[in-house]
Amino acid sequence: MCKTFGAVRANDDISLALAKGKIHGIVGENGAGKTTLMNVLYGCQRADAGEIYINGARRSLRSSAAAIRAGIGMVHQHFMLVDNFSVLENIMLGCERGMFLGANSPGPRQARAELQRLAAEYALHADPDALTGDLPVGAQQRVEMLKTLVRGAEILILDEPTGVLTPQEADDLFRILRVIRGQGKTVVLITHKLREIMAVSDRVTVMRDGRVVAVRETEDTSAGELSELMVGRAVVMEYSAAPPRDSGAALTVKNLRVRDRQRVVRVRDVNLSLRSGEILGVAGVAGNGQSELLEALAGMCKVDGGEIIFHRGGGEGDGGGQGEAAAGSSPSQLRAAGIAHVPEDRRATGMVAVENASHAAILGYHCEAQYRRGQTPRGIFFDWPFISAQTRRRMDEFDVRPPLPEIRAAQFSGGNQQKLILAREMVREPRVLLIGQPTRGVDIGAIEFIHRKILALRDQGSAILLVSVELEEILALADRIAVMFNGAVVGETPAAAADEKQLGRWMAGVRDES
Repeated sequence: MCKTFGAVRANDDISLALAKGKIHGIVGENGAGKTTLMNVLYGCQRADAGEIYINGARRSLRSSAAAIRAGIGMVHQHFMLVDNFSVLENIMLGCERGMFLGANSPGPRQARAELQRLAAEYALHADPDALTGDLPVGAQQRVEMLKTLVRGAEILILDEPTGVLTPQEADDLFRILRVIRGQGKTVVLITHKLREIMAVSDRVTVMRDGRVVAVRETEDTSAGELSELMVGRAVVMEYSAAPPRDSGAALTVKNLRVRDRQRVVRVRDVNLSLRSGEILGVAGVAGNGQSELLEALAGMCKVDGGEIIFHRGGGEGDGGGQGEAAAGSSPSQLRAAGIAHVPEDRRATGMVAVENASHAAILGYHCEAQYRRGQTPRGIFFDWPFISAQTRRRMDEFDVRPPLPEIRAAQFSGGNQQKLILAREMVREPRVLLIGQPTRGVDIGAIEFIHRKILALRDQGSAILLVSVELEEILALADRIAVMFNGAVVGETPAAAADEKQLGRWMAGVRDES
């Protein structure tokens, strides 16, 4: 299989064999060509050369409809669901079985009956009448899997399926995959998390730079060997950061309270402090207010009560210099004050996916004079040659692959999209960096790279508030750790004194006795 995009050879003579009734893992760095290969197998893209055989018969998969007819289903990294449709409507979309869609029409009746059968067979429970946009991400993923099974998929492709799941939801997914394997179906699992590959797969293919570099039986390999094969070198995930400096307060949060659009309290009287040259890690199971906290600090949502103070700087010690109240400030005002933000959802709020990488590299800062012809803030035309050259330099610095500013942002892998956004926010050496899920959907080599960039920024004196559902990431990077449960901070500790069992109790909502 060969597939090129301009000068980039995304798939270079790929050969792959999938066994019936097995879970086959595919790993590789961002940009290794994994998703491109799967998009070709699912008919989303056409290969330049190569052949596909299913059960010994050569097949031409020129569209996703052709792939579905051939028994292939795919759950994409970013779900393909209509939020204001019900679960049943999403399941039926594309295979309505007639023009009449009333509740008692043959199509909806058959789809509802099939959902009930699959729920019993695979324990994939989903309320058919629930509005899809109201479901948690774990339930939305089950809907995507039901869509493929309803269409009779015998080969199920999952692209980064645990990137937005809690550990509990990931465990539930693996249980379902084992049931699917037990039914004789084939599962292709694309993931960057090697411990998941080791836990659930039967065989693993390693890709690098658009080629297959190794195929291993899972029982005969290790996470260490796979990481070296992926990156081409040993990967070291232990860091020796400089001790935090007492450089004064950078951020103070007092009794912060945030409600969502339905007026439900999501952040409950949170008190936090952050100093320059320090990383404060906010841990917790997803959905416990961390996202709303980050959005409130970044000016993306209204504050229901309390104070947010970003300090202007100042001398050493506890004073931290004069403060400026920030509750109610807009994102653009905060950026002007040196507050940078890497959002949790890179596609929804970090970039405009249909625009090219040069747009993504200046988004939010596009009104600055340096990006206008003549370098004047009143200029109405962008200086695209300058923007493109600057973007290429940043792509080189942050190892964004391919380093081509003219490519649409949507065409980059998730990890390379993330590095592009990190470059945009970090090269400015902000006073405060608010960062959510920095390595979600990112390969092990890129995780190491991103972690070292975060630590380097911290050592230069920036204050960093880091939100992550990956406890290992929090423990590796943070100087202090705060744990949120049900919108409140239930515990806080220096990272050096952190105990994983204690952190786990806090994440479950068990407060210290006092």
